[in-house]
Amino acid sequence: MSTTHHTRVPVHTRESSAVAVGVTVFASVMMIMAGFFQAIAGIVALVNDQFYVVGKEWVFQFDTTTWGWIHLTLGVLVALAGAALLSGAVWARTVGVVLAVLCGVAAFAWLPWYPIWALVLIAAAGVVVWALTVHGRDIAT
Repeated sequence: MSTTHHTRVPVHTRESSAVAVGVTVFASVMMIMAGFFQAIAGIVALVNDQFYVVGKEWVFQFDTTTWGWIHLTLGVLVALAGAALLSGAVWARTVGVVLAVLCGVAAFAWLPWYPIWALVLIAAAGVVVWALTVHGRDIAT
């Protein structure tokens, strides 16, 4: 009786690269910065609700104080997830993607109040989602 030993080879094997780790660290830093900036926008809206001017009527019609709390809360959560992502935690990647998507949606809804800033936040959220989904696992290795 002959016995054969089968070894399982992962379907997708690739080596970690310094570029991939750099992109993930970049995403982490972007999350920290975007969270910080979004929190600042929220604080400005809470302190001075006359600072942001609404140009047109949009579907997402909240008052400035509500938007201030939304931005402050999301900003703090995104910054904390970005800091945890630097440790390579899988949960931080998942939370980072979810929060980046939420921040992108919140920034889209923020377009009537501050359009250029909203577009910058949407672009930053897109870069973070791309980096975490494509290269996120490389930072842990």
